[in-house]
Amino acid sequence: MSLFRMKSIEQSIADTDDPDTKLRKDLSATDLVVFGVGVIIGAGIFVLTGTVAASNSGPALALSFLIAGIACALAGLCYAEFASTVPVAGSAYTFSYATLGELVAWIIGWDLILEFTIGSAALAVGFSGYLQSLLDGTALEVPTSISSASDGVVDLPAIVIALVVMAMLIRGTKFSSRVNQVVVAIKLAVVATVIVVGIVYVDPSNWVPFIPESQPVPEGEGGFSELPLITSLFGIDPAVYGLAGVVSGAAIVFFAFIGFDIVATTAEEAKNPRRDVPIGILGSLLIVTVLYAGVSLVVTGIQPYSEIDPEDAAPLATAFDYAGVEWMGDLISVGACIGLVVVVMILMLGQTRVGFAMGRDGLFPRWIAKVHPTYGTPYRITAITGVVVAALAGLVDLSTLVSLVNIGTLFAFILVSVGVVVLRRRRPDLPRAFRTPFLPVVSTLAVIMCVYLMLNLTGETWERFVIWMALGLVVYFVYGRRHSRLQNQPEKQVEA
Repeated sequence: MSLFRMKSIEQSIADTDDPDTKLRKDLSATDLVVFGVGVIIGAGIFVLTGTVAASNSGPALALSFLIAGIACALAGLCYAEFASTVPVAGSAYTFSYATLGELVAWIIGWDLILEFTIGSAALAVGFSGYLQSLLDGTALEVPTSISSASDGVVDLPAIVIALVVMAMLIRGTKFSSRVNQVVVAIKLAVVATVIVVGIVYVDPSNWVPFIPESQPVPEGEGGFSELPLITSLFGIDPAVYGLAGVVSGAAIVFFAFIGFDIVATTAEEAKNPRRDVPIGILGSLLIVTVLYAGVSLVVTGIQPYSEIDPEDAAPLATAFDYAGVEWMGDLISVGACIGLVVVVMILMLGQTRVGFAMGRDGLFPRWIAKVHPTYGTPYRITAITGVVVAALAGLVDLSTLVSLVNIGTLFAFILVSVGVVVLRRRRPDLPRAFRTPFLPVVSTLAVIMCVYLMLNLTGETWERFVIWMALGLVVYFVYGRRHSRLQNQPEKQVEA
């Protein structure tokens, strides 16, 4: 039963006062909302809109975003109760440790490492692509040999931005928040401009039919690795468009929502976490869901979905080029380039806080949780994270790994949704500044939606996810289980 030993809520909170691992409480509710909006508005909306509209949802892309947003909101309500009750760094990892036991906590921590690290590296590569498109034809054009890992030797811009972000995070969370506020203002202005200007060029006939009729996948295309897992499990004939296409599209555009849970990882650094964290989580989700629906309606209203190139890396800019408004394409590229810097920064912030919490608990070497004496940030795990992200972004082609971010995030949402019910029943005495409404109905719906979205990811994504999690179990049994602080001090930290 030592695999399911639990760290008490009281001990988790007490650990935040350890002088060697104490984080500064610098963040307000506004900071958290901006963090959430900053990380959510990124490559998902700037890149995936064209792919999903052309290959899955058609004009019903807005419904795909809405479905993904509802799934996130249901899980977000569960996150909000947890984060306001247990205001400790680590997000789903910390919550699982207090409710489902050490092994489950390790699994979710290992899962979050996958989500945040791969996500950071992928978006650093995305930043590099937008930057290079802006510099092409100028004196600052990036040579091919250092422009990408696939076409050249290394992706130098991706490496540089990862290391710059690392330095910013070491400098301080409040400093990072100020930079984030400026960049988020730029991103929101760009997205608002897309909607306002785009409305003028919308042709409502492009929305008819809103949900295109389901069509079979062309013969010879698609196998287990390329089709949604649900198709293979239940023997469903593979198809595109229709209602199934809308749901498959939701599983893909879910990537556009990743990161709101990072607000929960910063709970330990919030000035008033019991009030501010729920506001940060739910406020950021509401803002971006409305914006995403608006942008998707504009894109599919300007350009017929059948004429959108699913391989286009800049579908928003292309849509305006289609309408003859070329200057908007340049504006969108600049906004995306600037905005992706913040997304990389906040995803790396999430990874460092999860690693910090696991180090403080002894599941990783405890020295990585050391806090900088001047800046009050976990500088060692931040430096390690920055170097790893820079190496991945600069040396590896990450296009096939992006779906791993989605499946890892959905899995985390499922465990949090289960954990909030368990904690409510095991510790009804705990003060809860925010209570998830209609529990357990909300948590059950969250689990059902997240499982269904996971089943709509490809078989290849599931194979890689299983391999990563198996590797994590090896690391846990070789190192984490034996070095856990609960292993050495069970009488102080384990609940009855």
